[in-house]
Parts: sequence; C-alpha cells; structure tokens
Amino acid sequence: MKKLVILLTTLFLLLPATLMAEDFLGAPVMPGGKILQKTGSRLEISVPKTYDQVLAYYRNALKKFKDIRIRDWSESIHIEDDSNRPWHSITISKQAGNETQITIIKDNWTWIVGTLILRFVGVFVVLMILFVGMKCSGYIISRSVARLEDKKAAVKT
Repeated sequence: MKKLVILLTTLFLLLPATLMAEDFLGAPVMPGGKILQKTGSRLEISVPKTYDQVLAYYRNALKKFKDIRIRDWSESIHIEDDSNRPWHSITISKQAGNETQITIIKDNWTWIVGTLILRFVGVFVVLMILFVGMKCSGYIISRSVARLEDKKAAVKT
C-alpha cells in the first residue's frame, strides 16, 4: 500500500510536467520541432508537419487570447499580438515537403517607437494634404466669386 501511494504521488507530480505545452515568451511552441535559432528575442523552429496542421494547432492554441490578428500571405501566415504580451508575432512559413518553419519574435521598443513615429508623421501628412486642398479650394472659390461680382457690376452699368 505504501508503494502504491508513493507511485501515485510520483505520477501525480511528474505527469503534468510532461503534458504541459512548451512556450517561448508566453507564446505556445509546437512540440516535436527542431530548433534552428534561439535567442532571447527570437525563436525559429522547423516542425515535421504540414502547413495546415501547424496552422490548426496555432489557431486552437491562440483562440482563448484577445487582440490576436491573423494575416494570411501567399507563403506564410503572420499572427500578431495587439496586446501587452511579451511576444510580438508568430510567423508560420511553408517549406518544401512536410516541413513548416515557425518564427516567434519578442515585442521590442524599436517596433513600438517606430509605429508611434509612423502614426505621428502620418497625422501631419494628412493634415498637410487637407490644408493644401482647402487652400486650393479657397483660391478657386474666391476667384469664381470675384468673377461673378465683376459680371454683375458690368451688367448694372
């Protein structure tokens, strides 16, 4: 009986560790892949599964998360996190045969500041276009009104 309790306790403690899914920066990592490159901010793995199998895995793994955007490109799927998670994107790329490459990239300040600067500049470009359009429209309207007034003055005399 004592051996059975020890065996069950050991199984209880060790079994969940083997069933837990791996992750990188909080993003799920498909098990069974070969690591091609791993740094603190980037993980590239190649898995021996088809593109559709990997895509189904990530759609299922990420369906509980909010603010996930999936972009379907011709040769890859780009999954972006628009929230405050440590990872920025997961790219699933088609490879030859049944190999699929997965790249997970950490969210970084370069991307964040670049996006903010792009939006800041974009706002002023739009405002400048509106300003030029309004100036041209004002010029055309004021010339038209001046011509009409000249014609009315010429008819009265």
